Amino acid sequence: MNEQQQVRQEIYGLLAHLFRIAPDQMVIDWLSTLEVESNDDHAMSKAWSVISKAAQESNQEALTDEYQNLFIGVGRGEVMPFGSWHIAGALMEKPLVALRQDLMQLGFERADDVKEPEDHISALCEVMAMLIEAGDAEVLQQRFFNRHIQPWYVSLCEQINNAENADFYKSVTGLVEAFFIVEQTRFAKNPNAIEVTEV
Repeated sequence: MNEQQQVRQEIYGLLAHLFRIAPDQMVIDWLSTLEVESNDDHAMSKAWSVISKAAQESNQEALTDEYQNLFIGVGRGEVMPFGSWHIAGALMEKPLVALRQDLMQLGFERADDVKEPEDHISALCEVMAMLIEAGDAEVLQQRFFNRHIQPWYVSLCEQINNAENADFYKSVTGLVEAFFIVEQTRFAKNPNAIEVTEV
């Protein structure tokens, strides 16, 4: 796996972690100390700078509360991190069926201790990270991203940005949008050679 593929895998892994659980102190500290070129106008660099500043201004207790309010809540959180909800307007709809078929073909199975549907944004980012780590062909990565992430990530980001309790996670959506635009370019029909900026 070359350096660019490793960077892609690590970003997908970070996003999966941030959407799976609230950041712990180790993640907060890591994000807070990112070194970003201040004169770099690249969208990814700007996104890293914003998320780093947001981490510096956060604390673990506040982020735990924010995550709880956004993604769990009482009954449900302010944000629905499931693809089927954003694409079809309800959970457990056809997009989830299609995802399960694709996951089966790729050899992925949901762990017994996981209760949530497979179209959680965290799970989808984990699959992308694993496809990259395994060195799977770009065409498989392209198909998975275009079918199961690209159609709804903008809607997810808008929902987070409009959520009453969103603060730190607004900076996460900035990273999501900047990175996924790069990924969309990569997976275009005739993509040019592009670079992913780590920090």
